[in-house]
Amino acid sequence: MDWLVSLLGAGLVMLALRDVFHTLWHPTRHGGLSRYVMAALWRLSQHFPVRRQAAGLAGPLAMVTVVAMWAGTVIVGWALIYWPHVPGAFSFAADLKPTQHGGPVDALYISLVTVSTLGLGDIAPSEPWLRIVAPLEALVGFALLTATVSWILEIYPALTRRRALALRLSQLQRNDPSAAQLDSGLGAGVLDGLAAHVAGISVDLIQYAESYYFHEGHDRTSLAASIPYAADLAERAHDARNAEVRLAAALLTTALGDLAEVLDERFLHNGGTTRDVFRAYAADHGRTRPPSRGADR
Repeated sequence: MDWLVSLLGAGLVMLALRDVFHTLWHPTRHGGLSRYVMAALWRLSQHFPVRRQAAGLAGPLAMVTVVAMWAGTVIVGWALIYWPHVPGAFSFAADLKPTQHGGPVDALYISLVTVSTLGLGDIAPSEPWLRIVAPLEALVGFALLTATVSWILEIYPALTRRRALALRLSQLQRNDPSAAQLDSGLGAGVLDGLAAHVAGISVDLIQYAESYYFHEGHDRTSLAASIPYAADLAERAHDARNAEVRLAAALLTTALGDLAEVLDERFLHNGGTTRDVFRAYAADHGRTRPPSRGADR
C-alpha cells in the first residue's frame, strides 16, 4: 500500500510535467489541463456585468492559476512519494523527535523545502533511493521556475505582434485607401505585408494558444475588432488591373482563411465562412462592428 501511494505521487508529478511540456514546447489542438483552465476562466469572465474589465484580467489571472496548479501538483505529488517513508527513511536534526514527524504535513513540508531548494537540513533523506529522488525534485522546481519565466517571455511578444497588426489595420481603415490607391505597386506592398503579418498571427495562436485569452482594452489594438477590414481590403483588390495587386490580394485572402481555420478549430468551434468566424471572434472578445462591404467570400 505504501508503494501505491508513492506511485500515485509519481503519477501526479508526471501529469504536471506533461502539461508543462504540452503547453510550452509541444502545443497541440487538444492541449493540456492549462488550456482547460484558461478557457474556463475566459468563459467565466464573460458572465460578469463589467465584461471588458473582467476579460482584461482573465489572461494574466489564468497564467497565475496555471503556474500555481503546476507547482501545487508537483509539491503534492512529491509529498505523496515521501509520506509512506516518513520518518523511517529520513534523518532528523537533534532537536526533532522522529516519532512526532511522520504525518502528511511533514511530508508536505519536506516537499516544499526540497522543491524551493532551501535545503534547511532539519529533515533529510537517509535511504539511498530517496537521496536520488529528493535532488530530482529540486531540479524539477528549478525547471518549473525557468518554464514559467520562458512562458511569460513568449506570450507577451506574441501579444505585441497581434496588437501591432490590429493597430496597422485600424490606421488603414481610418485612412481608407481608394480603389486607385490599392491598384498600384504601393497597394500590392500593403496587401502583401498584411498577408505576412496575418500568417504570423496564425503561427502565434498555434504555438502560444494561451495568447487568445488576453483581451485588448482598446478597439484600435484589438485584432478581433479590426481583422474584418483586412477581408474588405482583399475583396476590393481581387479585381484590380495590376497583377501584383491581385496576387497580393489572393495571398491575403488565403492567410485570412488560414487564420479563421485556426481560430475556429482551436477556440470558437463555430463553423461557417471566414467572415462568420471573424464575427464569432469579435463577439467572443466583446467587439461589435458594422457590416463589412460586400458579400461573404
